[in-house]
Amino acid sequence: MSNHLFDAIRAAARGDSPFILTNGGRTWTYDEALALSGRIAGAIDTLGIRPGDRVAVQVDKSTEALILYLACVRSGTIYLPLNTAYTLAELDYFFGDAEPRLVVVSSVMRESVEKIAKPHGAIVETLNADGTGSLLDLAKEERDDFVDASRTADDLAAILYTSGTTGRSKGAMLTHDNLLSNALTLRDCWRVTAEDRLIHALPIFHTHGLFVATNVTLLAGASMFLLPKFDPDEILSLMPKATMMMGVPTFYVRLLQNSHLDREAVANMRLFISGSAPLLAETHIEFKNRTGHAILERYGMTETNMNTSNPYDGERIAGTVGFPLPGVTVRVTDPATGTVLAREETGMIEIKGPNVFKGYWRMPEKTAAEFTSDGFFISGDLGKIDGQGYVHIVGRSKDLVISGGYNIYPKEVEGEIDQLEGVAESAVIGVPHPDFGEGVTAIVVCKPNAALDEKAILGALQDRLARYKQPKRIIFADDLPRNTMGKVQKNVLRQKYADLYATT
Repeated sequence: MSNHLFDAIRAAARGDSPFILTNGGRTWTYDEALALSGRIAGAIDTLGIRPGDRVAVQVDKSTEALILYLACVRSGTIYLPLNTAYTLAELDYFFGDAEPRLVVVSSVMRESVEKIAKPHGAIVETLNADGTGSLLDLAKEERDDFVDASRTADDLAAILYTSGTTGRSKGAMLTHDNLLSNALTLRDCWRVTAEDRLIHALPIFHTHGLFVATNVTLLAGASMFLLPKFDPDEILSLMPKATMMMGVPTFYVRLLQNSHLDREAVANMRLFISGSAPLLAETHIEFKNRTGHAILERYGMTETNMNTSNPYDGERIAGTVGFPLPGVTVRVTDPATGTVLAREETGMIEIKGPNVFKGYWRMPEKTAAEFTSDGFFISGDLGKIDGQGYVHIVGRSKDLVISGGYNIYPKEVEGEIDQLEGVAESAVIGVPHPDFGEGVTAIVVCKPNAALDEKAILGALQDRLARYKQPKRIIFADDLPRNTMGKVQKNVLRQKYADLYATT
């Protein structure tokens, strides 16, 4: 039977050649990885999980966790990666919305997760960072040669939850061809071959680390150093044996803080790629001065995978995200009228191509509202296309904050703050941060005689919000600026506190 995405992965696999090299010194060949993916797929099937069922995964990064993704593709189930920082309250929402049939977590989380997963009809199994767990125990009883489920180009491969403009997170439905077409395009544009060895320090619950870094490596038959987290010293020690690195701007800021980063350290590297958040021009310039390498910045979204890329050959211009990828159409329109604008004019960025998602899970009205009548996805990003054809992202029409490469929707954070005793109202904004791109910042108005301080509010949010969503600063104000319609003017707040983290 044909499995659209996995057939391509299998065809590119290079037998006993290295696929994953762990920081513990273990080398996994392609044959070993595919064999384990077959056994895990068999375990999923034995549990009664069928093609089209959702498999929610909240585990630490490991080789086995990455292979679980492949097993889901093979079994025809829909992979649902969840940030390891999500709290139980947040998980309860995802389980209720996606209704996964299987939830995979670490052994230490099993008991608490079962209490919220079972009422939603899910089975809970475990997978730990060291490769142990009940799911792997079940897989030991299965055969390597699992018969892949039949999946077409239009079948769902994954659901990734993304922050929206209103309410809770929305599940972006990504098909087999969304993932395959984009990975093949990036492989070719970035000249990735079987000789490449990628430094992979990104999380694998996110588009960047899972679908860009992993799928591109797989479809090139290349190999990767799979690191559990970003560590500048460890990354520098690997560069003499690696050829590529993908990272978020924070990675490059921290590498530049390391005195060992110089041209000699990167002599074996051929490509540094940055995405998930805007790369400051000063970071781009300083990195090139120190290493001789111009970081290649690209632009993507959870809903679309990658849309544009600075060129492999040609000038990589700081502050731009390059040209539309082959097969992808990017246009800029007037947000009010939808009229397509000329080059150098700023407006709404809209995208069309095989990379664009199928829609939001169980939200047909929201899906319809986010697409134009001629099939373009309305990104919510404001930008322009310059005279040379480079795409520039100049801002967002929505209040979304991107910090360290993660999306944070202010309304969710405000909702938690506003529930605290003594709080009258709050406004959450993102302001420039030298390390994270944007720092989540809350401006809080207290009720009369309330005894609140920054430490108290931050402490109260620890168990309610994932760490990356928690404000880096709480600022107290007598009131919030409003326009004549009573709407809080967040642009005024962003301007007022623009230099808040300048000396961080």
